[in-house]
Amino acid sequence: MPSHVHLRLDSWECPVATTLILALIAFLYVRGWLDLRASAPKVVPARRAGGVLLGLLLIWVAIASPLGSCDSGSLTVHMVQHLLLMTFAPPLIFLGDPFRVLRHGLPHRLGAVVLAPLFPWSALPRLGSALAEPVVCWVAATATLVGWHVPAFFTLALQSHAWHAIEHASFLGTGLLFWWPVIHPWPSASTGPRWSTVLYLYLATLPCDILSGFLVFSDRIVYSVYLSTPGSTRLSVLDDQQCAGALMWTCVTIVYLVAGTILSAHLLTTPSPAPLPPAGPRRLEIA
Repeated sequence: MPSHVHLRLDSWECPVATTLILALIAFLYVRGWLDLRASAPKVVPARRAGGVLLGLLLIWVAIASPLGSCDSGSLTVHMVQHLLLMTFAPPLIFLGDPFRVLRHGLPHRLGAVVLAPLFPWSALPRLGSALAEPVVCWVAATATLVGWHVPAFFTLALQSHAWHAIEHASFLGTGLLFWWPVIHPWPSASTGPRWSTVLYLYLATLPCDILSGFLVFSDRIVYSVYLSTPGSTRLSVLDDQQCAGALMWTCVTIVYLVAGTILSAHLLTTPSPAPLPPAGPRRLEIA
């Protein structure tokens, strides 16, 4: 990481609103998990509940910690934020069945009087099934990844607080959308893992590989905005660019490979359903 990035830590101010929102979600999740555990202890194991809290912490680290104030001076820091929001936090959160647990964590009056009329529970499975459409999720995540790394849009996000917030929100939103068809959290109805999901993960690595490979092997500076950072040189900015590309290449490949391996192992060890007997008239046997 470039040495001038450390200067940004002195001016870091904790975003109170973001921190409180994430802390409230964590509190409601723990409250709901304890309530659900009293009646169904094995529905959400403790390790998965801990994964949700870790995912929320990673979101805070990406957008509200001192790390979040350093992305204007380093592409590597920006890439760490992107990976935390799109690749690491969403699967950790979804594996903990967040929506079902949060439903138990909400105050009863709030859920019955305010949320139930706006979001009827009977309509949630249909919404979950609509969100689980792989093509939509893949296109949304890929468009977000490629779009925000176009130099013009990248520079716009660095120079505008509003667009910077929109960039982070889109990373997190499409990251959650991308992992939805893989994990199928409630309220979507999972039919079990399929080989198409493994292909889905493989195809998702392609745009990441192309972008990261371009950053690693390019001999020119893609984002010249970093040249205006105090203390930066052409060599340091180019090294930072190559480091960011290598980090993205490695992390995305490992995470998607692990997810694909787990799904493949489950598919290979799950017995196929027995074929149904052919339909037709049944013979009556008389002893």
